[in-house]
Amino acid sequence: MIGLFKKFKDGFAKTVAAIGATTRGLFGGRRIDAASLEQLEEALYTADFGVETTTEILDEIRAAYRKDPELRGAQAAEIGAAVLARVLAGAEGSLGTPAQNEAEGRLPTVIAMIGVNGSGKTTTTAKLAWRLKEEGQRVTLAACDTFRAAAVEQLKSWATRLDLDLVASHTGADAAAVAYDAWAAAKARGSDTLIVDTAGRLHTKSNLMEELAKIARVLQKHDPSAPQHRWLVVDGSLGSNSIEQARVFHKHFGLTGLVLTKLDGTSRGGAIVGIWRELRLPIYFVGLGEQPEDLQPFSVENYARAVFGCDAGTPN
Repeated sequence: MIGLFKKFKDGFAKTVAAIGATTRGLFGGRRIDAASLEQLEEALYTADFGVETTTEILDEIRAAYRKDPELRGAQAAEIGAAVLARVLAGAEGSLGTPAQNEAEGRLPTVIAMIGVNGSGKTTTTAKLAWRLKEEGQRVTLAACDTFRAAAVEQLKSWATRLDLDLVASHTGADAAAVAYDAWAAAKARGSDTLIVDTAGRLHTKSNLMEELAKIARVLQKHDPSAPQHRWLVVDGSLGSNSIEQARVFHKHFGLTGLVLTKLDGTSRGGAIVGIWRELRLPIYFVGLGEQPEDLQPFSVENYARAVFGCDAGTPN
């Protein structure tokens, strides 16, 4: 799994740089000192790891430093990665293979993709569909972002490029009706998964939040358990601001997981931790680049070791 780890490490390069550059090579071979620990603390706050996590990381590194004044930066990095992995224990989301899909007459599993405008939701929806297809699933897409003029065309373009099944209507169409038709089409085609791209919305707009609830109610006419997954797509560059966004969507829609996007372009890759600590929502995928294959399953170990610039550990 060295290749996958490299993708994580490359994807979090800016977060690593934000920490490593500030500490002037703390994670290299030289001995650390009190000043470099202060610089590490500043870098962790800058990368939006928050007070609790920063304190836990620094406390353990300082304790090790007191025991061994010759402690090297590489050793400190290993300690930091271990603490971060411990904090995030249990944060990896896993789709698995739905049991209902193993029987004849199976019902599609529904993933509703939710998020504000600009989060990368529609692009992520297409990448996720491609990934599941590559894993052998039959996937249908529902273009339910009928509010934004270019959204349906954007998803159509992705579906054509990646050879994906798509159910769509026109801009301004009833999004719930599209979702209803898409579920019926997915069932008729024997699809394993239906991925519903919903309209981007501000989490403060109650009318748009109600539209999400309507989509859910319509899907439940087909299958009372749908949508089985309600994932918030979060722009990783928002940093700690994404926590409030997740909090409000979770309150109104009962989120079951997260997808973090644009992590390859931000130095604020620590916000993942704050969302997990507060809401305990599993993180299913992270976006580490522009290509379809750059949407990767979230790995706690890979994330923690990439952030601290460590080499790949034991494959997980």
